[in-house]
Amino acid sequence: MSERPGRIRHDGRRSAQWSRRRVLGLGGALGLATAGGLALSGAMAHRPASTGTQLRSAVPLPEPYTVPLPVPPVLRPAATSGSADRYEITQRQVSAEILPGIRTGLWTYHGTFPGPTIESRRGRPITVVHRNELPVPTVVHLHGGHTPAASDGYPTDLVLPHGRPDPAAHHRHSSGAHAMADPRAVTSRGMREYTFPMDQRAAMLWYHDHRMDFTAPAIWRGLAGMHIIRDDIEDALDLPRGERELPLMIADRSFASDGSLTYPSLDPALRDRPGVKAPYAAGVLGDVILVNGAPWPVHEVGTSSYRLRLLNASNARHYALQAVTDDGRRLDLVQIGADQGLLAVPVTHTTLPIAPAERYDVVVDFSDLPTGSRVRLVNLLGTGGTREVMAFRIARRARNHSRIPASLADDLPAWRRSEATAVRDFAFRAGHMEHGRGWVIGGRAFDPSRTDVRTRLGAVEVWRLVADVHHPVHLHLVGFRVLARGGRAPLPHDAGLKDTISLRPGESAEIITRFTGYRGRYLFHCHNAEHEDMGMMANLDIT
Repeated sequence: MSERPGRIRHDGRRSAQWSRRRVLGLGGALGLATAGGLALSGAMAHRPASTGTQLRSAVPLPEPYTVPLPVPPVLRPAATSGSADRYEITQRQVSAEILPGIRTGLWTYHGTFPGPTIESRRGRPITVVHRNELPVPTVVHLHGGHTPAASDGYPTDLVLPHGRPDPAAHHRHSSGAHAMADPRAVTSRGMREYTFPMDQRAAMLWYHDHRMDFTAPAIWRGLAGMHIIRDDIEDALDLPRGERELPLMIADRSFASDGSLTYPSLDPALRDRPGVKAPYAAGVLGDVILVNGAPWPVHEVGTSSYRLRLLNASNARHYALQAVTDDGRRLDLVQIGADQGLLAVPVTHTTLPIAPAERYDVVVDFSDLPTGSRVRLVNLLGTGGTREVMAFRIARRARNHSRIPASLADDLPAWRRSEATAVRDFAFRAGHMEHGRGWVIGGRAFDPSRTDVRTRLGAVEVWRLVADVHHPVHLHLVGFRVLARGGRAPLPHDAGLKDTISLRPGESAEIITRFTGYRGRYLFHCHNAEHEDMGMMANLDIT
């Protein structure tokens, strides 16, 4: 699957026991399944269905583009040896000003939202020590990391707060009055050391909470941060860097009358009863768009090219991004990277869709714009306030010292169908289970004690995925290439090496990967965080 040199252009137009939680029926659940099932894939694919219900804030909201864009601090190592670095992060509650003049309680990594950015080098291992000072157990997953299973952040490998009386209880997956023990869970008390070899391509990853049943509300409360890997291949390219490289975490939230983040949990303490109130079971949407934790921010730029490292850290909201001048001109979004690093060649978009957990690395050129002008990053899938994302104000003249080369990277894997030792089919759909409605893979809700897929280290496999509604599907440990959508060629934004693919309503897709690096228990799941918490995960054992 090689990509030809030269720039490609796309214009955007064209339980008593978990074993008792068997699926009792599919389709129609939650009022979301598409009317004609997969037969409608061709018609539905171009019309995104609702991915959830939107909360409404109860406090005055600022006018868009009045708050400066914050850039998360880069975390410095607590210790450095000749061959490795050690970082320390404390998970704690803070009160911070997100909306101007209003204090909001957050769960944070190291006191900030987003958490501090970690920058590491390819091939240089790091250790990150996480201390849990929150009132609930936590788990840390480095999303996109090529990580040994013991540090991948399996949902039952909990870090308990100090003084927790019953650690064994948290090995269980709760479902109302029913629970199922996970005999393989590894619990830590107070802190845990995660080891990341960093034996992977330069890319922007992100780290977030991955606790079973409660991932969605934990991320919503602030447990997310960015992690950038760099390498010599990327350093050799003449790409924007320094202040002209901006990591941008996009996330929607809503605020209660007291300034707190509002979220429709069945158990607001996030201790026992998982899930959300019924109207939000398809996903929770906020009415405020935050970028790096600021509402609809503005950032001053010069007349030069800027590299935007885009992350959709929303629980359920999808975006279709455009960069638009105030006089209506659309600027090119030149994609140079995907979830797992640089593309082989650039791909030019004017509209770029981005699903929860996806990352896109794009370059925007402000060179020919007059000082004092403005470029808005807008979301075509939003309405009202959710149509606005952030703005760039052209504040000064500057020389453009960078250029986008015709060829970016030649180290992308070129797996072939003929190499595949298995072809597997997975359906991502709403399901009606014994203890309530939820979301399932292949007709089964998640059970940590069950092996859903077993493969061998080094195997190449083709996976065929199909969805009823929007499902961003994430595969742990490895990246993959998109082979096809709906039996046709991949879409332009499918280029490169990915770890999350956005399945649209009624759509099927084929991906190919090689399971390399480490043996152990991993996951694949929907990254609509509410779907994930309501059963849409499965186990992958690599032997």
